[in-house]
Amino acid sequence: MHERLTGPELARLIERVFKPSSNDHTAVILVDLPDDELGDNDAWRERRRLAAEWVRELRSAADGPDLRYDLVLYRNVHRNNAGLPSSATRWDPEMPLPSSADELDPATARPFEEIFATATIFLAPTELSATAPLKLAARKYGFRAATMPGFSPAMIPALRLDYTEVDRRVNLLKDLLDRADGAQLRFRIDGAAGPALHLDLRHRTAHASSGLFPRPGLAGNLPSGEAYIVPYEGEIEHDPSRSAGILPVELDGEIVVYRIEANRAAGVASAGVISTREANLLAAEPAYGNLAELGLGVLSGFGIQPAGEVLLDEKLGLHIAFGRSDHFGGQVGVPDFSTPSAAVHIDRVYVPQLQPRVAVASADLEMSGGETIALMREGRYTISFE
Repeated sequence: MHERLTGPELARLIERVFKPSSNDHTAVILVDLPDDELGDNDAWRERRRLAAEWVRELRSAADGPDLRYDLVLYRNVHRNNAGLPSSATRWDPEMPLPSSADELDPATARPFEEIFATATIFLAPTELSATAPLKLAARKYGFRAATMPGFSPAMIPALRLDYTEVDRRVNLLKDLLDRADGAQLRFRIDGAAGPALHLDLRHRTAHASSGLFPRPGLAGNLPSGEAYIVPYEGEIEHDPSRSAGILPVELDGEIVVYRIEANRAAGVASAGVISTREANLLAAEPAYGNLAELGLGVLSGFGIQPAGEVLLDEKLGLHIAFGRSDHFGGQVGVPDFSTPSAAVHIDRVYVPQLQPRVAVASADLEMSGGETIALMREGRYTISFE
């Protein structure tokens, strides 16, 4: 039987993650709905059921923050981290949930801007990631948001970690990334020595995501536990990005080899069905090839195992993302794609359970003072967290 969070546990989670104050009044549980273009699935259906249960449990909890709790539904946007639709609908959690966005009454919909302006806390256990648009909206409207794309009951143990220690480790990694000019990665493919990739980390500040959002304007993933940075994208005149090399990614059992130039995938050097698909996508959406993030997760050090969802799995170790980066402080955003729905931020996670044929043989940070720090060997951190 899957674990569940009780009302008191949920109230403590709200307290720990958001540290509500007298200025907080409304917390929203935000979920997306399937439609004819993106059909339903069992995990999505269970996630919506959990969202409604969380609202009911929080409303009935005897102790906890003095907040109003609302359930808000919206039509899915068909791609991870695409812009949110113009409106959403508050829903009574005691009522049966709609099975499709087409069942929502347009007359009851409210502009998202109104919902953002009238709530101070958001939890978003969605099917498709809303991290990018909620990060941007949080800065504009001053709310805090914990985004939980693909959340499942298997992730509940990660919500019970000592996040003070998670925060300490994450900030240690953030400090290293802040002081680094570059990262040199070497890979193994099927156990043999493989290609190398240099990531340009100049002109950038790293971020710490430890699952704590105590101040207005903050938004990020929950569960969490990573430091991350956007590689330099070459926006300064006469100073091109130095990110270059070869990036292998295992997709559906096939090794796709991306040729990286100036921080973008300039082409695919491998052959196969998936490689052809990726090459066609790069040709149609050049912004998809932007290297948008180098992430360093720490949760594997706490015994957390993959759950089959990027929300948790990327927090286990090293990952590299393609696509939009503006929500992390980079330069590539929705306008750089052909349509808003084409905008994506897709993480490729280098842990054995997810990419058994590709591994990070070594990861070194090239520091601004000339020192090289051995960060990882054979997929494990070599720095001390003590």
